[in-house]
Amino acid sequence: MHGWFDVADKLNTKVVAAAHEKGFDLEIFTADVKLADPKFGDFQANGALPYAKRTQSNPREVANSLMGTLASDNEIQSNFELSIAGPGFINFKMKPSFTLEWLKTFSSEKSLVQSAMHLNEGQTIVVDYGSPNTAKQMHVGHIRSVVIGEAICRLLEFCGAKVIRDNHLGDWGTAYGKLFYAYKRHLDKENLDTDPLGELERLYRIGNEVAENDENALQECRDELVNLQNGESENVELWQLVNEYSIKGLKEVYGLLDVEYDHYLGESFYRDKVDQVYEELLKCGIAEESQGALVVFHPEHKRFKKQPFIIRKSDGASNYASTDLATMLYRLEHFKATGIIIVTDDRQKDHFEQLELTTKKWFEKTNREMPTFNNVMFGKITDDQGKAMKSRSGEPIRLIDLLQEAVERAYLIVKEKNPDLPEEELRSIAKTVGISSVKYADLTPNRTSDYVFSWEKLLSLDGNTAPYLLYAATRIQSIFRKVNESSLDSMESEASSFETAEEQALARKIIEFVGVIHQTIDTLRPHTLCSYLYELSGAFSSFYNADHVIVDQPDVRARRLLLCRQTLIILKMSLNLLGIRTLERM
Repeated sequence: MHGWFDVADKLNTKVVAAAHEKGFDLEIFTADVKLADPKFGDFQANGALPYAKRTQSNPREVANSLMGTLASDNEIQSNFELSIAGPGFINFKMKPSFTLEWLKTFSSEKSLVQSAMHLNEGQTIVVDYGSPNTAKQMHVGHIRSVVIGEAICRLLEFCGAKVIRDNHLGDWGTAYGKLFYAYKRHLDKENLDTDPLGELERLYRIGNEVAENDENALQECRDELVNLQNGESENVELWQLVNEYSIKGLKEVYGLLDVEYDHYLGESFYRDKVDQVYEELLKCGIAEESQGALVVFHPEHKRFKKQPFIIRKSDGASNYASTDLATMLYRLEHFKATGIIIVTDDRQKDHFEQLELTTKKWFEKTNREMPTFNNVMFGKITDDQGKAMKSRSGEPIRLIDLLQEAVERAYLIVKEKNPDLPEEELRSIAKTVGISSVKYADLTPNRTSDYVFSWEKLLSLDGNTAPYLLYAATRIQSIFRKVNESSLDSMESEASSFETAEEQALARKIIEFVGVIHQTIDTLRPHTLCSYLYELSGAFSSFYNADHVIVDQPDVRARRLLLCRQTLIILKMSLNLLGIRTLERM
């Protein structure tokens, strides 16, 4: 039964083997096994139709030929009912005994994890996410990179990868000249002590405004930056102080979001590594001088044959491209990365596409192995007018303020529904519900889409929300609190095959979990798992409303408790993969 962890994948292998036995051309035949419409079965092989079209044969005859071989397979015969629908779709309906055995075999989180680990086993993947600029507050727009990136990290680890979390901070460049100019002239020491990031952001705005309106001040800002880049001690000490304040502030927010990075390697870390990039790209004939700058063109690309990738500015200064190329090399050589994932908003699409193209050519010319590369892009968070979210004063909403407001709103809801709970427990539940609701609302849309932020929607107990899923998990846990130990111990030995439509639908949905994990990992789109969890919770709700769990018949009680247990395991495990903590009650 362990070979049936991924049912669709196993059936796919069986159908391909049948095609091989029948002498089909496997260069053009694919089984294409997918979930079926429940009216016809649980899984469906659709490969007969395209194969028949390519070979100018009858698809129904192709399907019949395959089904004859499949029906003689002992495992297929024991576990599935076969049928052909339409012009040549082969349907597989799982027998109740098969679903029961599957649930018994993969009956714990450990067994599910062990079976999934082969997907990314042996890989070392650096995930670059978060990556804010230092000396500034994190605002609401920063949450997507952190939440999506952390979910991807957890999913990859679940499937066996070694994951390195890297926060590639924007801690170098022209902004520091303006900040230092203002710091030395307009610092509010008391404000720096009480709200360091707020004060640093205020100072930067002053420096930026002065530089825009005063040429002399602009030159002084440039001089401050040059002094930093030349290692002048006063500015280096100030730069270090600013970064200490920044990382402390960032960690406060990351703590609320339950995120912990392995490294904070900002742009500054790579400033002494860019010369190697320039030298090698010139030597390999990939880069060229253009109007005083060092650039890379990609003649094979429609846009990038004329749109240069500037890797050194005309004044000799490095830029994002310089340090990003140095970062790619460092991650390969130092971390031994087999894969690199960078999570950014979709406005940076061109930059990372050029980065990938340039790195591939560079590594190929220098006999380095190119890691797999993914730029995981995401859309914007907007208000109900489709505009960027702002505070009443018109400023971007600070992320920490948003999270704290979420907790307070959740507290009012939880207290209204549970007025008798101790205050400490109310606060603890509210923190989990509030933070989880914001995170889950960010994960449910397809990451490449913009989404509208709505307090009412994200804190609702109805629909695909964190409170709905958290409540589903607590409802199952309340069932187990009512069951005696002997019933739990005898679940697997006493359980009989599923009979009711609701039992079978829930068992089917549980088995789908494996394919969903595969799809989520393949596409790096966490919303796939979110949608599945909502469907799983819906299937459980239908089952719970139709079928009493704690009944007198031992075999019926056992199989229904088994369904409850498996649903709870998958809910808790999956929510954890999405970075969301569950509750015992709410």
